[in-house]
Amino acid sequence: MAKKWYPVVDVLTCVECGTCVGFCPNGVYDKTKAPSPLVVNPVNCVDHCHQCGNRCPVGAITYVGDDTGWIPPVLREKGGMPDTTPNCGCSCGCGGSCG
Repeated sequence: MAKKWYPVVDVLTCVECGTCVGFCPNGVYDKTKAPSPLVVNPVNCVDHCHQCGNRCPVGAITYVGDDTGWIPPVLREKGGMPDTTPNCGCSCGCGGSCG
């Protein structure tokens, strides 16, 4: 586990879909606040793990201590800012992949 590595959620970009909260097996996020991604145990995050950020449908997660040059996949694919327009009828902006 890491002391200088943990996720930071951009609250302006986050659509509160709960993907990161539901995925993390290490208790980094407060599951009682789901789908809101509240980081409560940052030291439980695995050093250089990008899994919740890789799953975020809008690219709202970055990491304190990241020196890898990692870019959220949704931003790499779109070459810029994420499109948060819902395509599946829900409010998460996942493009239909959350259901």
